[in-house]
Amino acid sequence: MNTIDTHSHFNLYQFDEDREAAIKRMVDAGVGTVCVGIDLETSKLAIEITLENPTTIWACVGQHPTEWKQEFDAVEFSALAEGKNVVAIGECGLDYFRPDDKEHKEEQVVIFRRQIELAIESGLPLMLHIRPEMGTMTAYEDALDILEEYKQAAPQLSGTAHFFAGDTVIAQRFIDLGFYISFSGVITFVKEYEATVAYVPLERILSETDAPFAAPAPYRGKRNEPAYVVEIVKKVAEIKGISLETVEKQLLQNAKDLFTNLNF
Repeated sequence: MNTIDTHSHFNLYQFDEDREAAIKRMVDAGVGTVCVGIDLETSKLAIEITLENPTTIWACVGQHPTEWKQEFDAVEFSALAEGKNVVAIGECGLDYFRPDDKEHKEEQVVIFRRQIELAIESGLPLMLHIRPEMGTMTAYEDALDILEEYKQAAPQLSGTAHFFAGDTVIAQRFIDLGFYISFSGVITFVKEYEATVAYVPLERILSETDAPFAAPAPYRGKRNEPAYVVEIVKKVAEIKGISLETVEKQLLQNAKDLFTNLNF
């Protein structure tokens, strides 16, 4: 295994027709992945997928912030968090991108806080989904205020900001918390992200696809899949001016440091 795609969704319907083939392509590319739940059902499916692929796929269980209509089932999720191949809680956080979701900040905050508390109780890191309104950093700022509050009482709290789209100021606040920052395929075709990638220390970077969404160049317009994470790692190496081998090695170590349940 050369690297880990730290955030993908083999548990979504887009992989129903060829899940096994896509997993084989991932393995052939020297990649492992963390399969992320967005609700109770997909979290359970993520665990099922790991049981069939115990050395290459790990699970993250939780409730996406846009699933605010559903009550967070703390009992069920707590039980899932005890699974041996479960490495994180989430994806959880705040999403203000669409007006309907933004109007339900309070519900999102309740679900977010419950998952932070579950992460502290279980000793697992958080997989954060934070998406602000266009042209703002509001969701990041609100989420960081909450995380900083919990961090004071629970210094062991850790996590990663998935699909990071913040600026360097926001990045530094995550770094100060001891969190990691995960970059997706957008860094391969959006120049504006390069300054943030350059700013974040290599020791705090993770790579991800968010498959089946947001395929990197040269696969734009196609369904994304974990095998394509190699393109993101290459881009990090290019932006940093560091050898690909060095970046692969460090990003793999970063994933192992954060997701301590990884068993390889």
